Amino acid sequence: MTHDGTATPRSSRGRRAARPTGDDRELDILATAAKLLQERALGEISIDDLARGAGISRPTFYFYFRSKDAVLLTLLDRVTEEIGEAVAGEFDRLREDPVRYWRECLVATHTTYGAHRSVLAAAVEAGRTSAEVRRWRSDMKEIWITRTTLAIEAERARGTAPPGPRARDLAIALNAMNDSVFYATLTGDEPAVPASDVVETLLHIWLTTIYQTARPTSTA
Repeated sequence: MTHDGTATPRSSRGRRAARPTGDDRELDILATAAKLLQERALGEISIDDLARGAGISRPTFYFYFRSKDAVLLTLLDRVTEEIGEAVAGEFDRLREDPVRYWRECLVATHTTYGAHRSVLAAAVEAGRTSAEVRRWRSDMKEIWITRTTLAIEAERARGTAPPGPRARDLAIALNAMNDSVFYATLTGDEPAVPASDVVETLLHIWLTTIYQTARPTSTA
């Protein structure tokens, strides 16, 4: 769940190679996809829908993206970058205030996921048939698992967190929990933790798992 801004999934894989970023028509395609995903499932959106919404022809669409999944992958990379920007530099504050650090990471994740819930729901849908989307999800998970592992190991090294199961194993379990709980809360997939309680509920579990207390001390 932690992030230092140094590793993200490949942001260029959703577009055709050698296309400059920021092209207005490319941005129009992405904006159209994001809008349509708020209204219907990915499987109900066609290439023609995306092209028409962007004001271009179907052949022109393929000049920018290879497929509908490629559009989705670019939107997903944007979500990753947004979370990274939201928590950039937070790792430095772990020693100063562990509770604040973990809470801010959870808030950033929850806020960003909430803003892009339709895109993330589409990723779950597309992952059933697209190996590339599944690979994106795996890459995304590995980023958070690696950063969480480093944070747990750092806390153990300075004596704030006690020894326990392997740090990576805890990181895998905690991040899998986040994915499941946030998904249910944001999509209404009952049973779900209410949105007003989800961050503090997850924070309690993270703290008591890593520190064996909900009130870890700082050594700053």
